Amino acid sequence: MTADIFDALADELTDAATLARLHTRLAADADGAGVLDVAYRTVDTPVGPLLLAATPAGLVRVAFDIEDHSAVLAGLAVRISPRILRAPQRLDTAVRQLDEYFAKRRTTFDVPVDLRLTQGFRRSVVERLRAIGYGERASYAAVATAVGSPKAVRAVGSACAHNPLPVVIPCHRVVRSDGTPGQYVGGAAAKAALLRLEAA
Repeated sequence: MTADIFDALADELTDAATLARLHTRLAADADGAGVLDVAYRTVDTPVGPLLLAATPAGLVRVAFDIEDHSAVLAGLAVRISPRILRAPQRLDTAVRQLDEYFAKRRTTFDVPVDLRLTQGFRRSVVERLRAIGYGERASYAAVATAVGSPKAVRAVGSACAHNPLPVVIPCHRVVRSDGTPGQYVGGAAAKAALLRLEAA
């Protein structure tokens, strides 16, 4: 009986290893053939697991666990392409840079980004967020003024909430005029943690 259990376990481990190898080969072949439109992986961070997704053009989505990674992937399938596959290699550079950021060895990200998920005013705001330096904070009102719409404070808040690349494009650095953090796509605790990380 014990031998049967060990045999079954060995078969299961062999099957898991075989499936992992086949998946890796499938991802590499799909990428090489140009039919992998969105590659994704997850990475554990001090603010919880993050889903990273990239097109051939660059990083297209960073999502907190609170956003429901399965729902985010379903949305990417609709908005970009159903040709989505877990293919960690495409995201190795982004993962390395995130690791360096959380270890306080990196203050800016220089991975290629694909901003197709944001347009119009929201895109103007997202692009402006990149100018807010590490450890700095800007008010929603200041960002509204910087993008040429000083009365659009609430719209700036909405644009930050819909930033497709939080952490990498630092919407966490935008706070209320009274200095309080305000809302955040990853939740209040994640925003506070990111601000503390950069202030230390």
